[in-house]
Amino acid sequence: MPVKTSYTIARIDRKGMTFEILIDPDKALKYKLGESIPLSKIVVYEEVYKDSRKGTKAGEEDLNKAFGTTDFFKIAEVILKEGTIQITAEQRRSLIEEKKKAIIDFISKNAIDPRTNLPHPPQRIELALEQAGVTIDPFQDAKEQAMKIIEKLRTILPLKIGIIKLQIRLPGDVVGRAYGLIKNMGKIIKEEWAKDGSWKSIVEAPTGLHLDLIDRLTKIAGGRIEVNLVEE
Repeated sequence: MPVKTSYTIARIDRKGMTFEILIDPDKALKYKLGESIPLSKIVVYEEVYKDSRKGTKAGEEDLNKAFGTTDFFKIAEVILKEGTIQITAEQRRSLIEEKKKAIIDFISKNAIDPRTNLPHPPQRIELALEQAGVTIDPFQDAKEQAMKIIEKLRTILPLKIGIIKLQIRLPGDVVGRAYGLIKNMGKIIKEEWAKDGSWKSIVEAPTGLHLDLIDRLTKIAGGRIEVNLVEE
């Protein structure tokens, strides 16, 4: 494999240990954001390190313990998808600005001023973000962040967002992967396990998020999902 002159580190902590790989920062960032790029084009060396700066390599026993395999590309995929990657200051600024615009756009389109029943102008929302000292995660979903940010902005801006109540039923084997998503994009009002092992819940979701939430849950469950609107 040709040696690349510019690289950075992707890192993950597992089983109380740190694992690192050396990567091309631009390709790794595109991969992290969903672009399909062969791992062989992203990694600099086919080696997993405990400490890449010192050149300390991870042993097979530790790799098996943490990842259940010693296959480099399987491990690299996990590190890139679930771990963190070091990005340049320019990359971070660009990502944050892009995410910030998406968050402002979502709030402007889905929240209103309850005093006037009109949306707040984007400029007013942007100013409120600065006043509230909101920190934007360049990698977290903009809509999920927007819901948390709205709560912070309510101390500065009067905000009201429409809510839809859904009855959701999922097979038990996907609940672990779906639960965090539901909590980030909505509010679980009631939940219970059915005799057949499925999980039933009543969830409140913002009107601007409920279709996205259903779509993402459908993908997680492989289509094995029941969703019904709860009439008030």
